[in-house]
Amino acid sequence: MSRYFSDLETRSDADRAAAIAKELPEQIRRAQALPAYATTLADVSADAIKSVDDLAALPMTRKSALVEAQKQNAPLGGFTGPITGFAHVFQSPGPIYEPGNTSHDWWRIGRFLSAVGIGEGDIVQNCFGYHLTPAGMIFENGARAVGATVLPAGVGQTELQVRAAADIGTTAYAGTPDFLKVILEKADEMGETLKITKAAVSGGALFPSLRQYYHDRGIKCLQCYATADLGNVAYEAIENDGLIIDEGVIVEIVTPGTGDPVAVGEVGEVVVTSLNPDYPLIRFATGDLSAMMPGQSACGRTNTRIKGWMGRADQTTKVKGMFVRPEQVAALVAKHPDVARARVVVDREGETDVLHVLVETLAGNVNEISQSVHETLKLKGRVEICAMGSLPRDGIVIEDRRKYD
Repeated sequence: MSRYFSDLETRSDADRAAAIAKELPEQIRRAQALPAYATTLADVSADAIKSVDDLAALPMTRKSALVEAQKQNAPLGGFTGPITGFAHVFQSPGPIYEPGNTSHDWWRIGRFLSAVGIGEGDIVQNCFGYHLTPAGMIFENGARAVGATVLPAGVGQTELQVRAAADIGTTAYAGTPDFLKVILEKADEMGETLKITKAAVSGGALFPSLRQYYHDRGIKCLQCYATADLGNVAYEAIENDGLIIDEGVIVEIVTPGTGDPVAVGEVGEVVVTSLNPDYPLIRFATGDLSAMMPGQSACGRTNTRIKGWMGRADQTTKVKGMFVRPEQVAALVAKHPDVARARVVVDREGETDVLHVLVETLAGNVNEISQSVHETLKLKGRVEICAMGSLPRDGIVIEDRRKYD
């Protein structure tokens, strides 16, 4: 049995370029037939777009454009065919609605799980959310593609997670990077020895200290970079060897705000063109920062690598797998007439993301504001009342203090 998910992963550069030259014009034509691209791609000759270099001439599509398009052309904004043609529709914060299908490896996560070593004979405890958001289904679809059995565990309920893992003999974990540590510590507390030896994580940064913690416990932990709209974008096959770009997307690294490609090794915004025929996204600007790496992975897979997630091009920040956006902070302030200004600070305590919400107010009720934080940001945060005029006037409303190296 091959150690690769498919032969696509070991293609020569010439073979990959030839395949893109055939697939990319077809995808441009699919996009041109959709309402969302009727104007922006109207004058584009699809046959002239055959490479990543050719894409640079096309306009980018930002996530904010999806939100606005979906308001005008509900529910999917004209970026796909009819919603009834899909098996699922999901809601992510924004709100943004995303389609999904159950066909073989539709989000291309199987390739990542295969790289982790997950396959037939494994039981995957899938701790991504199944409620409205797509992550749980994304990873379940990938596990099905590699022949693994899934325990659809979802998030929270740590004691029940341990009980289930121990009872059924879970061998692999899928979820955010830090939640597995919570499960393992609860298992220690309960006197249970779990059989988890593989972990496929996403939805947040895999910090070196956390990876080392798993390594010391005999768990191989690798990460992928995926989004609800694009599916798998890039994935690890070897620890600290970069993230290999998935075969179903084309990735550019560009100067934020311009769309101009940057040199290899230079940090810029990740822009992705999906080759998924069901959901053509052309030059989709993710808002995430990364950099291309020279050379190829030591695992033998030949596609280009990126360094991984290196922060945000804008102030939108991912916390515990959920995005916190500047407009959500503005909505929080608007709920409380006595609050003049707010600043969200994201930090780490141990191996866990924590949220601090600093508010300028003369008469704010901490409990009421805390409730609004949970309702508006969809996360719990520690509220701190600050004197009027004390927060910096530097334009920052979301400050990420976490260190990524």
